[in-house]
Amino acid sequence: MAERSFAEEVKKLRLGAGEVFHGEGILAVTKALLESGVNYVAGYQGAPISHLMDVLADAQDILSEHGIRFENSASEATAAATLAASVNYPLRGAVTFKATVGTNVASDALANLASGGVTGGALVIVGEDYGEGSSIMQERSHAFAMKSQIWLLDPRPNLPSIVQAVKDGFDLSEASHTPVMLQLRIRACHVHGQFVAADNRRPTHTIAEAMEQPQRDVSRIVLPPASFAHEQEKVHERWPAALRFITERGLNEFFAEDADDVGIVVQGGCYNTLVRALQVCNLADAYGNSQIPLYVMNVAYPLVNDELLRFCSGKRAVLLVEEGQPNFVEQNIASVLRQADSVTQLHGKDLLPVAGEYTTAVVLKGLRSFLRTYERLPASATPVRKTIPLVAATTEPALPIDANVHGRPPGFCTGCPERPIFTAMKLVERELGEHHVSADIGCHLFSILPPFNLGNTTMGYGLGAAGAAALNVPAGKRAISVMGDGGFWHNGLTSGIANAVFNKSDNLTIVVDNSYTSATGGQDILSSKALNPTRSTNHAIEQAVRGVGVQWVQTVRRTYDLKTMVSTLREALTTTVKGPKVLIAQSECMLNLQRREKPKVRQAIANGKRVVRERFGIDADTCTGDHSCIRLSGCPSLSVKPNPDPLRTDPVATVLDSCVGCGLCGEVSHAAVLCPSFYRAQIVSNPSRWDRLRQRVRQAVIGRLQARDAQRRARYAF
Repeated sequence: MAERSFAEEVKKLRLGAGEVFHGEGILAVTKALLESGVNYVAGYQGAPISHLMDVLADAQDILSEHGIRFENSASEATAAATLAASVNYPLRGAVTFKATVGTNVASDALANLASGGVTGGALVIVGEDYGEGSSIMQERSHAFAMKSQIWLLDPRPNLPSIVQAVKDGFDLSEASHTPVMLQLRIRACHVHGQFVAADNRRPTHTIAEAMEQPQRDVSRIVLPPASFAHEQEKVHERWPAALRFITERGLNEFFAEDADDVGIVVQGGCYNTLVRALQVCNLADAYGNSQIPLYVMNVAYPLVNDELLRFCSGKRAVLLVEEGQPNFVEQNIASVLRQADSVTQLHGKDLLPVAGEYTTAVVLKGLRSFLRTYERLPASATPVRKTIPLVAATTEPALPIDANVHGRPPGFCTGCPERPIFTAMKLVERELGEHHVSADIGCHLFSILPPFNLGNTTMGYGLGAAGAAALNVPAGKRAISVMGDGGFWHNGLTSGIANAVFNKSDNLTIVVDNSYTSATGGQDILSSKALNPTRSTNHAIEQAVRGVGVQWVQTVRRTYDLKTMVSTLREALTTTVKGPKVLIAQSECMLNLQRREKPKVRQAIANGKRVVRERFGIDADTCTGDHSCIRLSGCPSLSVKPNPDPLRTDPVATVLDSCVGCGLCGEVSHAAVLCPSFYRAQIVSNPSRWDRLRQRVRQAVIGRLQARDAQRRARYAF
């Protein structure tokens, strides 16, 4: 069950020539793949382009009609290796994953692919998750493209440009026998717009034909002496072929080329931001018509020297808008201008920030500095606005934001089944002391933040156990590593568990099994409990772990059972059994559970059926204000409110309406002993006659008890 369904949107993929496609950028990429005659598509989930996999999963019937093979790959390396089908055959293939972590995982396969080259078009669609919207380390795909000489496309973020980039990418790949990267930022993936569709194309050469007529070319395999020839071929054949194609096809764009003696060179992906900044300076209109010459590099690598020198000819200076660091493009342009003895001044990171996302405000500041330097900023670009004060001016300085707004670190969702795992770890920590915790990529990484504060390192997806490999000597404590079920199948089984068996580790690995790759959108994996019509699921992690030789394996099938979680964790850390220990903690992702169950509940209520929902609450008169429920849970549905007792000043805990009824907060109170201030309530929709009768009896009994209590209070009142 993916985070988002495209069942309705995929119908647009059937649009034919001349029809207008309206929709989201990532859906337009899928349409472009169909129009390009792609043979196969593979990939690994990951923002910001994970929806491409979801779109393809919902478009199985359309893919089947066109003979297209689609795979949810076990990892980015698996996806990249799939492109081997394009090495010997004229088969067009595309793979997708998040950069730069995805390209890091896939680097071995991509490097070999780029070395031997391809016959059919090979397109690698990477999500450049850069800037404040990113969840990964701040690196650039550009470095990998340069290292392996894979051509890198960075199209302007509008649907026509993105669609054309997909088609050009396949053509460029085939013209130069080189794989091509297509880089899409978050905003490009989710931008909305329109383009004129073309007919979907069936592949001219099918996968079945390739299988029935196998081709073999030893010169394409990366073995000496062929591997030495590949380097020469890249430089003397593929690179010139790519430059010819880029120039002849006009992949890079010139706007208002001769309008002024200063100009701007910009990465295609930053074009919208730059145009908006020019609009603010009254140097461009809403349609992108600029008064300043622009050279838009829709191909970020390789740099086309002739085009660059043509643009710079006769200009006093150019500003380069290059997002991210290191400044690869700036260094390249500086080298080209110097070797050509150009007098054009180059500005880039001297006026724009060296690192960080290039938002409109950031670009605008650098742009204004550049334009002022060369006297090209109109007087009307910085208008003086008259303001009418609504209140009397005050001399008191404004307080910093952290003085008014409390910091709230990211954390687990309400009712998340992973929260009790780390609650149990904190409780066991009270008994056995702190342990080294090797964390992993996934939702469970939120455990490093308050209120749990667990986790010493994280090294990559599925590398939690490997991250603790060195900490494996006789000691009074065992190191703990954590990985999710997605990370387990991605990389953890071999790099972590099997490695621990081989090296006779005595540490503990906790596998968080919530049935999905939840952090990337809730897609199914091998161990998912859901029945997937196109994938094989329900393969137990415990069997896989035992299959590689782990002897001590325990499975907790309900993580909300906190006492069982604590006792099993304690046993794993104190047992005298030698060898790696694996604890599998199971419970379904609450988000996916709610997505599935809430529509059913709403429909049942609408149909007049009796529906019972459980919620928890706190009796404010009983609550002592200890707040252990919050400290050991951190659930977003838990908050505080003023104490109703005038003699007590500590605020009491309260449960908000977002509660999903998991019950963890009550269990963790007072060190996992049910707190008497918690109560469980049942909300009954469409109650039966028996429900109504029982409620009337309850109200009558409670009413009489309340009346008697009121009389007793009145008797002793002063």
